[in-house]
Amino acid sequence: MIAFPAWLPFRRRSVAVRLAVSALIASSAILLIAAWILTTLYRENTERAFDSRLLVYANNLATDLISPNDPESRSFTLSDPRFDLPLSGWYWQIGRPDARPRDLRTSRSLVGVPLKPANRPDTNAGIGQIRQGYGRAQDERPLRIIERDVDLGEEGRYTVRVAGPADEIENDVGRFRFSLMVTFGLLGLFLALTTLLQIRFGLAPLTKLRSALGAIRRGEADRISGEYPRDIAPLAGEVNLLIETNREILERARTQVGNLAHALKTPLSIIVNEVGAGDAPPELAEKIREQAAVMRDQVNYHLDRARAAALAGTLGTSTEVEPALAGLVRTFGKIYRDKDIAYEVSVPAGLRFRGERQDFEEMVGNLVDNASKWANGRVAIRAEAVDQDAYPHLLVAVEDDGPGLPPEARSAVLGRGRRLDETKPGSGLGLSIVADLATLYRGRFRLEEAALGGLRAVIEVPGDAPAGVAQR
Repeated sequence: MIAFPAWLPFRRRSVAVRLAVSALIASSAILLIAAWILTTLYRENTERAFDSRLLVYANNLATDLISPNDPESRSFTLSDPRFDLPLSGWYWQIGRPDARPRDLRTSRSLVGVPLKPANRPDTNAGIGQIRQGYGRAQDERPLRIIERDVDLGEEGRYTVRVAGPADEIENDVGRFRFSLMVTFGLLGLFLALTTLLQIRFGLAPLTKLRSALGAIRRGEADRISGEYPRDIAPLAGEVNLLIETNREILERARTQVGNLAHALKTPLSIIVNEVGAGDAPPELAEKIREQAAVMRDQVNYHLDRARAAALAGTLGTSTEVEPALAGLVRTFGKIYRDKDIAYEVSVPAGLRFRGERQDFEEMVGNLVDNASKWANGRVAIRAEAVDQDAYPHLLVAVEDDGPGLPPEARSAVLGRGRRLDETKPGSGLGLSIVADLATLYRGRFRLEEAALGGLRAVIEVPGDAPAGVAQR
């Protein structure tokens, strides 16, 4: 597996992207190296074939050179008419290594200008062996040149040099390179499609596992079911075991909270009953009842908080928002029937809260209760799905048309037991409970100015959007 540097943007992407990029880099490198090797081999083969053609001409000239005729009367002719065309790119030349230009025998195509030797010929070649390389003609046209030495004994040593246009080699190699690039391009495209199919097929079990975990999170399933490959099956089993262990721990915590509630509330009830039935002074009895009520409220508050803390991490627990809000509106409509409050509810069907229904009703119920106390006649409740940090969240906003609250006083009312107005009934723990519950569910709670003119309370907690509804 290719190790990517930390600064690459796809290093933190999905496994599919990492596999695709790895395959793309590896395949591209292999294809490029293969193209370079094949092009080099093809060039060498093309040069050898071209040299073979030139060697045929050089051998014909060497045959004429070693004929028994007088050196001055020897005739050097080649059947290829291109050696007779001026500056055709096809040239031959015969002469001693130290001969002057006028003593050289050359083809008509050279028009009297000597043919220079190759730029880098094989200097180790002996008499009769071939030397080849590239050079330039008098018109700067690139040439492929071969030469060989012929020893005529008493007459001395002669050099036979034949050249042809190197353009033919370059053009042939260029056509091969273009065909190779087209072929390898199509091959690379086929490999890319094959790789994508392999990745999709190979990662299908992980996609299935992710869907199963999503179903558990939404409360649609209580464990991972189905068969998985041997590499992933242990992971699914460990997750199921973790879910079962989590449920057992939460069930024990719920039982302990219930036992603690019973152990605390029973003595408080006995104290209140004994004070009412005893001979204690009225002032003392009233004070004891008042403090007992405060203790009961505090006990309920902390027990509810402990229960919520235990249940906030429960997997597979979810609550449908629409029926829960409808029940709250009916309840508070009856409680505040004297104020004739108009409740406006906006919630998409299928929207869910990832948590216990009791906790959701505790949070939203406190907000609706507080809004109903201060509203002049209207309370608006709106719920929607929002996308926060790539995870779906549920936003519930409750606002009223009451007097509102100054910005500097909004943070103060979130303190435990701090009441907006002592003339209003209640313990003052409502908004504090909402803030604590929202925090336990890794959410947020804030107070804002309402469009209706009063106070707008907003909570953002984990949730799931209904199918087909876009998140904002």
